[in-house]
Formats: sequence, C-alpha cells, structure tokens
Amino acid sequence: MTRIITVFSFFIAQICFSQSPATYLDKIRNNEAALTAFFSQMPKGGDLHHHFSGSIYAEPLLERAITEDFYLNIETMQVLKTKPANGNWETFSSLKNKGKLEYYKQQIMQTWSVKDYNGISVPSDDLFFDSFEKFSPTIDGHFAEGMLELKNRAIKENVSYIETQLNTIPCDMNVDDLADFNTKLRQAAAQKDEKALFKSLDVLYKSLQDKNAVKYADDFNTNFIAKLHKDLKIDDANFTMRYQNFVLRFMEPVDLFKNLMIAFISADKSKLVAGVNIVSPEHGETSMKDYWLHMVMFKYCHSRFPNVKYTLHAGELTLGLVQPEELTWHITSAIHTAGANRIGHGVDIAYEENSYDLLRYMAKNNIPIEINLVSNEFILKVKNARHPFTLYKEFNVPIVISTDDAGILRTNMTEQYVLLASRYQDVSYATIKQYVYNSINYSFIQDNAVKKQLLKDLDARFKTFEAKFSEK
Repeated sequence: MTRIITVFSFFIAQICFSQSPATYLDKIRNNEAALTAFFSQMPKGGDLHHHFSGSIYAEPLLERAITEDFYLNIETMQVLKTKPANGNWETFSSLKNKGKLEYYKQQIMQTWSVKDYNGISVPSDDLFFDSFEKFSPTIDGHFAEGMLELKNRAIKENVSYIETQLNTIPCDMNVDDLADFNTKLRQAAAQKDEKALFKSLDVLYKSLQDKNAVKYADDFNTNFIAKLHKDLKIDDANFTMRYQNFVLRFMEPVDLFKNLMIAFISADKSKLVAGVNIVSPEHGETSMKDYWLHMVMFKYCHSRFPNVKYTLHAGELTLGLVQPEELTWHITSAIHTAGANRIGHGVDIAYEENSYDLLRYMAKNNIPIEINLVSNEFILKVKNARHPFTLYKEFNVPIVISTDDAGILRTNMTEQYVLLASRYQDVSYATIKQYVYNSINYSFIQDNAVKKQLLKDLDARFKTFEAKFSEK
C-alpha cells in the first residue's frame, strides 16, 4: 500500500511540474497553500521598504525583556530598563513569582504586534504605531541580534537583499539657540515661499556645521554601521544589507532639519548608508501641518548633496483618515517638490489632483512605488480593488513588493506575493518576476559591482527555481 501511495505521489508531482512555472502559477491562483509553497521557493530579490525595529518579531524581544528583568507597565505593556516615578510598573521576576507572567506575556504579544488582533479592541493604526515605543528599549544595545535575525530569516525565505531603515545617530547637539527658526520656517511655509525657506535653511545649515554635524555623521558611519556590519559579516554569498537613515515627522522643524542634514551627510560619506527617508504617521498633526515644509527641506538637502538617494513615505492615507483635500497633493509634493527617487506606500494616488499626469511622470522618470499589501490592509483597511496597485500597473509605474514591518504585522515577503497573485490574478508570472528584479535594479546600492553581483545571483536562483517545473 505504501508503495502504491509513493508511486501515485510521484505521478502527481510529474503532472504538476511538467509545465512552465507560469502555467503552474495560473492553475493555483485560488489555492493559498499551493501559492505559499510556490512563492516560498521563488527567489524574491530585495525588500526595499523595511523598518528595522518593526521587522523584528516580538518573541525574541519579549524573551530579552524577561531575561534582563525589565520593568513592565502592566496597564500599557510598555517596558523600560529602569522604573519611572509614575505608573504601575513591575519587574518580570515579580510577575513570575506571583504566577502572572504567562498572562502578561500574552498581553504583551497582542500589544507589541498584531497577534490575535480581533479588529475591535484597539484601532489598528493606533495599535501599529503605538507598539514601537512599547518595545523599543529591548532593541537598544541589541542591534547585532536584530540584524542577524533579519538576515537569517531572509536567507531562509529566498530574499537576498534588505534595505532597512535604521537610524541610531547619537546626536546630543543643542539647538536651543536656533528655536526662533521654527516660527520663521513655518511662516514661510504657510506662504509657500520656497525662496525664503531656502534662505533660512542656509543659515541653519551653516549653524549646524559649526556645531560639528559632520562629526556626528562620521561617528555613526564608522563606529556603528561600518563596525557592526563588518563584525557580523552581514554581506556574504547569500545575502547583502544596506541601510537608510531617517527622520521623524513629528519633530519640530529645527530638530528635524538637524537630523535630516546629518542623515544626508552620513549617506553622502558611506557606501553602506544607501539613502534617507522620513517616517512616523503621515496623518499626525505635526506631520500634516509641516508636510510641505519637510518636502522643501529634502529639496534643500538634495541641493547640498546631489548624489544622495531618498525614498519618502507619501500618500499613506485614505478617505476618512484625513480631510478629503489633504489626499490630493502629498505624493505630488514628494515627487515634484522634494524630488523623491522612490515612493513608499502611495495609497492615496487615486485622490491626487492630476493623478494621471503624476502616474505618467513616475513611469517616464522611473520612480518606483513600494507596494506593502499587508501593511496597507492592516493600517489603512485598503485592500483588493480599493488598493491602487492596478492603477500603478496600468500606467507602467515601476513596482517593487515589500513588507514594511514584518515583525509587528507578523508577515513575511512570501505572504506579500501570495496576496499579489491571488488578489490580482491578471498579473502574470513574468510580471511578478520583473517586480523581483525591480527590487535590485531600483535599490539604492551605491557600488555597481555589488548590484551586478546581486542580479547575477538572481539569474542563477531563478534558473534553479524554474528548473523544478521542467523535471520529468
């Protein structure tokens, strides 16, 4: 009987695989398990929209908090190394002694990630964005462990490159004497006076240079990124990683510009620092108020450092999240004002004023869109036909598929492709394969030899993968 089953299984395998991968993919479009097996084995190139802290799974972070006996706020599930003066805090050892540890472990997992999310208890965007602050102390001082976790998971998943957003530039630069510029910059921005903004930014730029901005960038490049990257042997025959500096949208203008300037200097001076980004909820009060000002700041820094690449979170908005008129210009401004080389999310493109012209411009100028299907569904409730994926595809905008925050969202790159193939069934295997190659071709890798090697490796990986479907 066993022999009969074995022969039957072999026969079925021959039927399935005596065909091209394109033909086989079309046959399994509605079979999630089969799609998962297919895309797990398919080479996936790079993950270009990737937040370091949000991509680490909660389990190792929780284990570290327990091992190092952090303090837990038993109301909010935030952890800290030292006990604050206010709040209801207990050590993990105390919770264990009281027999409450297992209960709180479950609560933490549901607060630090989307595990067991029921769609009712907390709005999904609040759960997502609030989670970072709750677990971030477990990452500080443990970047090596996180980088290795991400590398090892990527290799097992057939991802050969990650361009992660990781910024720990130690900057204690005092800018209190420049606080008056916050008002000046916002007044000029309110008048859409770009010339006045550039004049003020010129003064700020010189002042920050005098405060040793270059020193902070050099220290980050040499004593953190380069050292960690080398010590951990991150780059090898199977995997490559590069880094993006980022700034936080909720900061006051002078502080944000200070960090942005240092980020550009860092990227300009290091081949490991591939580019610059801007993060934090786009719909936040300060983010919305200062959005155009931020775009002008990027334009200014580009004028100082024209070789530095940058991708911008833009259009991570949807109807109801902000006022309708605010959906009409963010992607446009990121491209035409800031000069972004790539766009992250771009979910509100359909609401953009003159969206067709903008899409044509992106296609003509090879400005890719970073599509994050799981993230957009969880945070914005945008999926299927509401998602603008097909709009970008129709206008031939270069598309890359990415994860965003795989740890918090408890997803991986494979799931992104499973959703892509099942939800948009007219997307051919050849097109999906092109998206994989886009993830290397549109990366910000500065060393052409490294990029060429990744592409050569991708050729070899696809040759091996596709050979599985012609075996007889």
